[in-house]
Amino acid sequence: MAREHLALHRWICLSLLLFVHAAHCFYLPGVAPQDFQNGNELKVKVNKLTSTKTQLPYSYYSLPYCHPEKIVDSAENLGEVLRGDRIENSPYVFKMREPQVCNIVCRQTLSAKTAKEFKEKIDDEYRVNMILDNLPLVVPIRRPDQENSIVYQHGFHVGLRGQYVGSKEEKHFIHNHLAFTVKFHKDPVTELSRIVGFEVKPFSVKHEYDGQWNEKSTHLKTCDPQAKRTVINSESPQEVEDKKEIIFTYDVEFQESDVKWASRWDTYLLMADDQIHWFSIVNSLMIVLFLSGMVAMIMLRTLYRDISKYNQLETQEEAQEETGWKLVHGDVFRPPSNSDLLCIYVGTGVQFFGMILVTMIFAVLGFLSPSNRGGLMTAMLVVWVFMGIFAGYSSSRLYKMFKGTEWQKITLKTAVTFPATVFTVFFILNAIIWGQKSSGAVPFGTMFALVFLWFGISVPLIFVGSYVGFRKPAIEDPVKTNKIPRQIPEQAWYMNPAFSILIGGILPFAVQRGLPLVVEVVFDFRFLSTLPFPLCCLLFLYKA
Repeated sequence: MAREHLALHRWICLSLLLFVHAAHCFYLPGVAPQDFQNGNELKVKVNKLTSTKTQLPYSYYSLPYCHPEKIVDSAENLGEVLRGDRIENSPYVFKMREPQVCNIVCRQTLSAKTAKEFKEKIDDEYRVNMILDNLPLVVPIRRPDQENSIVYQHGFHVGLRGQYVGSKEEKHFIHNHLAFTVKFHKDPVTELSRIVGFEVKPFSVKHEYDGQWNEKSTHLKTCDPQAKRTVINSESPQEVEDKKEIIFTYDVEFQESDVKWASRWDTYLLMADDQIHWFSIVNSLMIVLFLSGMVAMIMLRTLYRDISKYNQLETQEEAQEETGWKLVHGDVFRPPSNSDLLCIYVGTGVQFFGMILVTMIFAVLGFLSPSNRGGLMTAMLVVWVFMGIFAGYSSSRLYKMFKGTEWQKITLKTAVTFPATVFTVFFILNAIIWGQKSSGAVPFGTMFALVFLWFGISVPLIFVGSYVGFRKPAIEDPVKTNKIPRQIPEQAWYMNPAFSILIGGILPFAVQRGLPLVVEVVFDFRFLSTLPFPLCCLLFLYKA
């Protein structure tokens, strides 16, 4: 009996093993974790200079910063190029878990031209952006009056403006000493480390040295590597003027962290309560819901009153009399005067909706995380192109409903009208940005790639969708449309189009309560990738 039970157990175990499958995991390109041993080389990359005042990015080496022997550009995806990212190597090289104190990068003597360039960037509040192990450099800011006492800003300022004690003349000072902090999470078994944080505290220091200049072996009085004396403050800041000598230095500190690699972006995405004005968002949404509900109630009461009136008709003559909604039933489905334009707008709107829906789905699944730099813009472009088949289908269906026969013409208009308008504006703005020598100017190779996506993929897909849609039976109107349009009686003064537009704008005007937040976040380099924020942005667009 025991043997039978043992045999039965074996068969059950073997049967269960049949349902066991090997699990496979994968990482998106460029976002896989990297393990570092003690002493491994960590290469810091530099990115564009950005400003909230001008919105024009510039290459890091557009300013006379220290540079390596050979500047190498990193491979970038389509989204990174369109964002103006210019990721390059830098002379900043660390070694894993080996602190460094007062390392000399280089010495630069400013000319009148380079001093002017630094001053302009300081006046425009430009920030320097760096990357280590795909993590952006941030500046921690302590706010003791907030629940989250530390918040992060993307990149550090090129410099600042200030006055010497006892003087009213404003001077420009450059941040030439960087105190880096690299946070890592150590595996207790393998002793390997993963980088989970990259922070910096910038200082402006007028360095002094003993004897002759001997490149990186020069002994600086302002900080001593042997004594491990780092820069604590900027009592003697480095001024930006013609013929001024600037010595660029940096410190590196390594801190062990309990944060795991999978959660390293959580700290970057942490926002102070005052940075997300939830009251403003909720208040704006409540106004929209209230006004929309009020309009819906008025429409429902009007419709209910008309239906009740129809049900109470006593004679056949009264039943045949057209009142209320019956007055417009024979004209409401009449094709508009610019039916082609309506078909184009509907097709483009369907394409937009499909792009937003698919992009949001990918974002929820985690494919468009901040670690996948440029992934959001690349995904939106690719999805927009492939949504062209639905744009062609919807526009041709509506066009056939309006008794149109030249489906090729409406298809071509749908494929060209909106993209051509956007591309024309884009080309003009790109030419202006190129004239400013900004890194935000899109190269001609990328522009050809965009044109290929447009004419090589989007346009054919729109024709395919339009062909399929036009072969479908035409959508039938629920009521017969009168051949002769009903004459519109003279309207009251408050039905004037100008007045109606003014009154109708009250509802979308509520968006102004939340719009400043959206603009502030977009142009102030905030980290907001959580789902509620983009959903609120979509609601703002919807109610507008």
